[in-house]
Amino acid sequence: MDSDSVGTIIWIVSFVVVTVAVTGLAGRVGWSAPIVLVIVGAGVSFIPGVPEITVEPDLILYGLLPPLLFAAAIRTSFADVRARRDGILLLSVGLVAFTVVTVGLTAWLVVPAISLAAAFAFGAVVAPTDAVAVTAIAGRLKLPRRLVTVLEGESLLNDATALVALNAAIAAIVSASAPQGEPLTPWSIVLEFVIAVVVGVGFGLLVGLVLGFIRKQLTSPVLDTSLSLVTPFVAFIPAQLLHGSGVLAVVVAGLFLGFRAPVIQTAQARIAEAVNWRTIQFLLENAVFLFIGLSLSGILVGALEDGPGLWPTIGISAVLLLAVFLSRFVWMMITTSIYRFGPKWLRERGWSWRNGIAVSVAGIRGVVTLAAVFLLPEETPGRAFLQFLAFVIVVGTLLGGAFLPFVIRRLKLPPPDFSQEATEVHQLLAEAQGAGLARLDDEGTETVDPRVVDRLKLNARFLGDTLENPGDDAAEPAPKSYNRLRRLMLEAEREAVLTARAEGRYQERSVRRVLAKIDVEETELDVAKPERPSGR
Repeated sequence: MDSDSVGTIIWIVSFVVVTVAVTGLAGRVGWSAPIVLVIVGAGVSFIPGVPEITVEPDLILYGLLPPLLFAAAIRTSFADVRARRDGILLLSVGLVAFTVVTVGLTAWLVVPAISLAAAFAFGAVVAPTDAVAVTAIAGRLKLPRRLVTVLEGESLLNDATALVALNAAIAAIVSASAPQGEPLTPWSIVLEFVIAVVVGVGFGLLVGLVLGFIRKQLTSPVLDTSLSLVTPFVAFIPAQLLHGSGVLAVVVAGLFLGFRAPVIQTAQARIAEAVNWRTIQFLLENAVFLFIGLSLSGILVGALEDGPGLWPTIGISAVLLLAVFLSRFVWMMITTSIYRFGPKWLRERGWSWRNGIAVSVAGIRGVVTLAAVFLLPEETPGRAFLQFLAFVIVVGTLLGGAFLPFVIRRLKLPPPDFSQEATEVHQLLAEAQGAGLARLDDEGTETVDPRVVDRLKLNARFLGDTLENPGDDAAEPAPKSYNRLRRLMLEAEREAVLTARAEGRYQERSVRRVLAKIDVEETELDVAKPERPSGR
């Protein structure tokens, strides 16, 4: 192995070790891990001997973004997203469009020698929030479930709107530099957006259906997880090639497969997939923020060569950062007004001013913004300076997100009702166990050791006794009888839970907790089964 290969491996290992160490330390002292990682990376980038980090937009868009979106999508409740689709669409489409126009016009006014098309391109770059950072902050705070659903749904879907707007702005930039090209019209932008949405959603649903059918035939968790790992790329890349939204394709496929997981996967496969994707998401999402910090030195060099000077740069950065914050705040006040004084069906949603303020503060930018700004063509006026400004927006919104806990405390938003959730879990468990007992009564148990049935009904310890005293008159070994009958009960319990979910009688969080408990018990039953070769 040559020295360059060894050096690359050393850098990758060091990258992972630093990411894990800094994230763990930040969690212990109660700091925001993304902010600490950016600061550490920025400091390291100026150390002599550290190689300059350059951002490859295709690597981020095609290599990092799909798995990050998929990891978030499979853990997001489709039922909750469907229930809050009005608020999510107002943010993921309406707010993005409002931000593109507001920030774009502001950039056109304050950034020297920038064209209107380049200004709108910059507005599209900084419009989408970051799913990783938003999920991390929302998960740490005790926000109302409805608010968390809206924030997560927005961050999953707004990337598609922003990238479509960016593509339109880039087309305008290229058209301006090549007058013989076809003129860009508002109708062409609308048509491009419609095509991106239809193709993205359609292809994502197709991928979910096809892979769901294939995974239902697999019994090996290794094979199932292997297929799961390539799913985001199978959805993203072809959708992009078909001029659709790869982001929407990944999100739709992830939501569909996550919702259908109890039906198409074994319990072992679901547990393995959850653990693997949590690990991948942790490594990628935190490594991205370290990567953002490491790229600072290179971005700063370009900004110094292309920018207007130190003090004008500080002023421009402050104005654009303020425009980003204000555009979100103003749109949320408009949205809240619509909920408060609009049609009756919106007023019944119960969206308060406090909710609007909380959402307005949670506008954190991240990896998509950093990658998108490097998609700007070389002929873009002030390209290097715009890259630096995008970095400022990312860091500035991350720092602004650090104040979200303080804002939440001041707003006194009601935390999730954990006691109600616990009660729902117990009620749903009782309902599921009732279905399991009914299945047991329907199953013929005449040839089964009576102790097995007693164990199943009374949940008493029995395996140790039956192993010591197998019972010669039993038609089949007691442990085997127990496993067989308990599996039938678990199957009925899972069906009862899914029925309750379909009827909307319980919160999705309670449904998922009960399904996870059933999966754990089913996996425990698999421990005693003989192992099959991994290729089957």
